[in-house]
Amino acid sequence: NPVLRGLCGAGMGSPEPSSPHGGGGSGGGNGRRSAALNGVWGTQILQEGIESSRRQLLIEAFVSAGRVDNITMVMGLHPQYLSSFWKTQYLLLRMDGPLPYHKRHYIAIMAAARHQCTYLVGLHMGEFLQAGGNPAWLQGLHCAPQKLRNLNEINKLLAHRPWLITKEHIEALLKTGEHSWSLAELVQALVLLTHYHSLASFVFGCGINPEAGQDGGHGCRPPSPHSDSSPTAEDSTGCSGGRDAVREVEALMERMQLLRDSQREEEGVTQEEMATRFEMEKTESLLVAPSDVTEHALQSGVLCFVEDPEFGYKDFTRRGEQAPPTFRAQDYTWEDHGFSLINRLYPDVGQLLDEKFQVVYNLTYNTIAMHCGVDTSMLRRAIWNYVHCVFGIRYDDYDYGEVNQLLERSLKVYIKTVACYPEKTTKRMYAQFWRHFKHSEKLHFNLFLVVECMCSYVGPEPTVGLHYGSHLEKENKFFFYYYLLLGGCRSFARLPPALSFVPQPPHAVI
Repeated sequence: NPVLRGLCGAGMGSPEPSSPHGGGGSGGGNGRRSAALNGVWGTQILQEGIESSRRQLLIEAFVSAGRVDNITMVMGLHPQYLSSFWKTQYLLLRMDGPLPYHKRHYIAIMAAARHQCTYLVGLHMGEFLQAGGNPAWLQGLHCAPQKLRNLNEINKLLAHRPWLITKEHIEALLKTGEHSWSLAELVQALVLLTHYHSLASFVFGCGINPEAGQDGGHGCRPPSPHSDSSPTAEDSTGCSGGRDAVREVEALMERMQLLRDSQREEEGVTQEEMATRFEMEKTESLLVAPSDVTEHALQSGVLCFVEDPEFGYKDFTRRGEQAPPTFRAQDYTWEDHGFSLINRLYPDVGQLLDEKFQVVYNLTYNTIAMHCGVDTSMLRRAIWNYVHCVFGIRYDDYDYGEVNQLLERSLKVYIKTVACYPEKTTKRMYAQFWRHFKHSEKLHFNLFLVVECMCSYVGPEPTVGLHYGSHLEKENKFFFYYYLLLGGCRSFARLPPALSFVPQPPHAVI
């Protein structure tokens, strides 16, 4: 079987043209499945000692679904995460549950369309039909049953401004009537929406190409796959760009060491100063926005599933406007509150979400570019807290002065774009941050970033009740924390070349 041979790493594939944006791109040249499954990676991954577990996971995915999509192929770079992600997605789409299988795929289409992710929309249109869905529904949201159309408002808010959700949005869906949702149905639908909002960011964040046979795209060739070098190695002119990138890495290492030394020496910062630094960072985040983005009209294949397409992310804090109050992260935690609630409302998925969250949070290889044996916890926490800051969430015990010390502007632009409006992510953004870091490190960073940005959707004023008429504060707050942790990734797909930003799979990451 050529597919299974591909899963086992047999053969070498040559790169095809790929898309500069996730969710776009041509099916590419021959467009053969074997080209997506064979790789330029086999030997390298084998040397890293992860090929065996990766291969086993891909075979299991193939046996289960009859195919291995590009997201699965690329996540295979980190088998531990792929295992957790795949179990969660299998439960959501293929195990018994209150929602019929075809409606689950339609909800996935609705979620992906909010972020203009043609890759996921196309993928689940096919799955929808295979599950027995009515082809007429694919003409657009206006052709779907009213019950599904009623999800549109909460889908829109979850995707772009989750802090605006109130318990009334939940009550409207649960109230008795011809098109009402049961609690079990609604919980599964919300899990699906948040999972695919997250996954869309993962696709765009790494520039996923479509599956063989999918239409659309831009046909931009990716960086050469001959090495595990940074994108800068191919994009910069002469040697000066490479030297500058090396100096950037050394400067980052020095700043991390200086911060560690200062933490040991100083007595500590007052709570008032901590709060002031947070507000300064939150205000400064207003100035962080992509400058090289060209607005593209929504493709008709996506637009038909979107109502109010102009609605999108809006900066949490705007000058001259009254913003929602800052939300203290310590007031509500997954460990103390969220986990027990989701286990009650959706028992099977609670443990899987917790596992996936823990895998990403603890996944580190202690490397930075050419340096090994590095404690990256300080850098990872700065990234984690910066994403939360963009959404008005503050950690009382964190000095936000570290964010500006450790995160360069180009990295902030990339983080905010992937977290807030992933459809605007460009190849240039990907290439400009961490210019001397390995592609593998940027892949790992995307896994980390997506779970972080889901955590950021714990709104500053969580007031949503999952029970009709509920006013229980903890359950209200959990809705946002749940959205936060949900999906694991917004990421990858297609091999080779699976990624338009990342030419090959690597080994280590932060």
